[in-house]
Formats: sequence, C-alpha cells, structure tokens
Amino acid sequence: MPTLTIDGHTVHADHGQFLLAACRSAGIQIPTLCDHPAVEPYGGCRLCVVDVTRPEWNGWCKMVVACLFPVEDGIVVHTASTRVIEVRKVVLDLLLARCPDTPLVRDLAARHGILATSYVRNQQPTDCILCGLCTRICDRMGMSAIGSVDRGAGREIATPFREPPAACIGCLACAEICPTGFIRYESGTARRKIWDKDFDMLRCPRCGRSHITVAQADFFAGRGGVPRSYFEICDVCKRKDLAVAATRLACATETPAR
Repeated sequence: MPTLTIDGHTVHADHGQFLLAACRSAGIQIPTLCDHPAVEPYGGCRLCVVDVTRPEWNGWCKMVVACLFPVEDGIVVHTASTRVIEVRKVVLDLLLARCPDTPLVRDLAARHGILATSYVRNQQPTDCILCGLCTRICDRMGMSAIGSVDRGAGREIATPFREPPAACIGCLACAEICPTGFIRYESGTARRKIWDKDFDMLRCPRCGRSHITVAQADFFAGRGGVPRSYFEICDVCKRKDLAVAATRLACATETPAR
C-alpha cells in the first residue's frame, strides 16, 4: 500500500489509485470540472493540477493533473502551492472568457478571486465548458453518437456532419451528465427530441408511464441478450414487483410463533 504525504498529511492509498481519489479519501478537495465516477479520467479541464516532489529531489517539483497521476510510494504532494493556484486561475480566466454567463464557471472563478476575465470575452457565449463528459458517457454507453470537433476557440461538441446522429438512441445520458445544462432536449409522453433527432417513447404496459425511447429498448435488448419485454416495464413497476416478491419471501420464511 503506497504511503504518500499530501499537504503535510500522511495518506495511505490503494495500489493503482489516482492521486485525485487519494486526495478525496483524505478529505482534501481539489477543484475539477471533467471528473465523474461514471467515466474514465480525462484530464481535460486541467483544474486538478498539483505539485509532486520527493525528499531526494531537493525542492524540485513537477506539476501533474491529479486525476491521471497514479499514486507512488514516498511522493510529497502540494495541492495549493502558489504556482498551482496561479495555474488554476489562468485556466478559470480562460474558461470565463469562453463561458462568461455560465453560473458554474462564474462561481468557481469567483472562489479564486476572478470576477471578470482578463481575456477577450466570447462574442457568442456558451455553456459548454468542453469537459468531455457527454462524449465519454456516450462512448461508455456504446453509441459514440457525438464528439469533439474543430480546434482552439472554435472547438465544440457536435454530431457527425452536424446532422441528427444515426447512432443516438435518445437515452439522455449526455444531457444528464452535463454539469452546466448545455445539452437541451424535449421529452413528452409520446415523443422525445435531442440533437435534432425525434424518438418515439415507450409506455409501460402496466402504469402507462413513458420511461424510455423505443430505440433505447431495442438497442439494449439487442446488445445484452435481455428480452425486450424487460425494458418495456418501467423502473417504478419493477420496484413494486420486487417489493411484493420480498414481502412474500419474508412471510414464507417467517418462523411461526409458538
């Protein structure tokens, strides 16, 4: 088990654990915008930078992104050194220029003393912070319907050829994981629309609730070998069935009173 020092505290980490997780387990919070437990580390926002050194390095430090740096035995980590804070301020200053009206960005920048960007303000403000969470969860789900396009200031998340994506099943995973609410969608009892693509909703045959799209049920039934009928029943009705089954089991195994 690797033992390291983080901000003066001795921390015992797990083998293979990344530094960001080790810091969190020790109660040390580091800002990040692109980290999420549902997807692999990405290192895109660069806010989780920290200084890493060793006693034998005689004061020399290297700056790493904590979400992608594996813990090592004997390392000394500084999560709030002067240059670490300055780098985070630059990142937030640039992000504030891109997303000047986004509450999440404004609040985080303000906590670092940045109330207005020192760069040229984006003439077409956006709530997309380019965290990559939406594209990564889409890949993780098995669709890969959206991706990052262009470079520099023009970089954005889009569909192939900016057309309704054929691979999209309307599951809303991208919209649900988006930390700023940038990905818009419309969802009703009969139809759902996201990425300019329309989907028919699947109604639960028991309660009539519209819970997933028809495309979503077809996709997961075809991929996992689970009968499509399983996906037709909504989660609420499934939980009710489970509760009834658990109650019957408890009654059947209950020891009669003497």
